[in-house]
Amino acid sequence: MRKALIVGIDNYTQCPLHGCCNDADAVAQVLETNGDGSPNFSVKIAKDVCSKAMLRGLIEDCFSGDADIALLYYSGHGHIDSVGGYLVTPDFTKHDYGVSLQDVLTIANASHCKDKIIMLDSCFSGFMGSINTEGQNTAVINEGVTILTASRSSETSVEVNGHGLFTSLLLEALSGGAADITGHITPGGIYAYIDKALGPWEQRPVFKTNVNRFTSLRNVIPQVDISIIRRICTYFPSESSELAIDPSFEPTNSPDVTHEVVQPYANTTNTKIFSDLQKLEGIGLVVPIGEDHMYFAAMNSKSCALTSIGKQYWRLVHNKLI
Repeated sequence: MRKALIVGIDNYTQCPLHGCCNDADAVAQVLETNGDGSPNFSVKIAKDVCSKAMLRGLIEDCFSGDADIALLYYSGHGHIDSVGGYLVTPDFTKHDYGVSLQDVLTIANASHCKDKIIMLDSCFSGFMGSINTEGQNTAVINEGVTILTASRSSETSVEVNGHGLFTSLLLEALSGGAADITGHITPGGIYAYIDKALGPWEQRPVFKTNVNRFTSLRNVIPQVDISIIRRICTYFPSESSELAIDPSFEPTNSPDVTHEVVQPYANTTNTKIFSDLQKLEGIGLVVPIGEDHMYFAAMNSKSCALTSIGKQYWRLVHNKLI
């Protein structure tokens, strides 16, 4: 079971925001299903939560039970003071700003859910997961907890075109931008995608985790069908093998096509293999040897081999992990 609490708050009387409810709607929509339309998260969306008590209750409910994944997403005001950081609620007062980040972490740390994911698009949210000890910030995160925030503890978070900048990139990542070759989107992949998109002068995302494996938050249809990737061990008996190819692999090298052809002419078995090899080259798993393009490697009877990442996927296929 996978469940997600999606919170967006715009309605602050003294300092209203304008993109947080939009953020919540968009994140909820993308998390509900995978790229092929199959069900993903059971989503509860809470917009303009009016009080600290209500928000805390929702967070406790999110991390209750024993779900495989419990995910909290929050878009709204954040605040930090000498004591700690807060998810600000509309009923805030000078010395009671909302739900403290420490309370959120305590709830997640105590949860029996297998994976606890916390995503915060708010100012100063990078303080999440830290405590002040003699002027130093120390992370205190139990196993299974992952935190991804829009900015560091000293930074504000920006809104752009009706969405938080962080959330805009998060949506791109969840829509496939952060997918690995097999179509899985993990928290680590999302962080890497967002981190690369933000320059050194912009707000910087923060990623903290204590897991022994990354869980896929969403699956999309991979660029190359997984069945082709699984044939990698058939074409390359070992991760260091080279596959000799020749003109018979190139489908246009046929007497039926009007241009110069050379022997051996194209045959169906080899052209099917070559089609797979070209797709594997397109996603960086295979590289031609001695030529810049697979076409010329075939026409000049050269070979192809696995790239470094190709060798990694060869081992995954060989060990029946994908």
